[in-house]
Amino acid sequence: MPKFLLIVNYDDGVNEVPMDDWRPEEITAHINYYEALNRDLIESGELVGGTILAHPRLARIVRCDGASPPMVTDGPFPESKEVVAGFQVVDVESEARAIEIAAQVSAVPGPAGVPLQQPIEVRQVMSESADEP
Repeated sequence: MPKFLLIVNYDDGVNEVPMDDWRPEEITAHINYYEALNRDLIESGELVGGTILAHPRLARIVRCDGASPPMVTDGPFPESKEVVAGFQVVDVESEARAIEIAAQVSAVPGPAGVPLQQPIEVRQVMSESADEP
């Protein structure tokens, strides 16, 4: 079965209120939604893994030529439009099923329980087999 990476970016979708300004119960509902979805995907055997990432302000960019010491800078830069917030890897029957799951992720609740409609990037994981993408 093909595996897909579902990427969630720091994109508020239809919501204009930053999460820092959400009420505590809205944040709890948001996290609980993800936890329930992940439990369902574990029970179905489709979830391979995933995680929520720390805020991008804590990220570091590392560049190295393999011979010199690595150059480490803060990043990503604030003008970056697409910064990864988290991801899930699913092992599913088809791309259509991966898209169904991505739609559920996109509908995560935000303030007042309104689905965020976050854009979710769906990318197939490369296979070790030469016969598959």
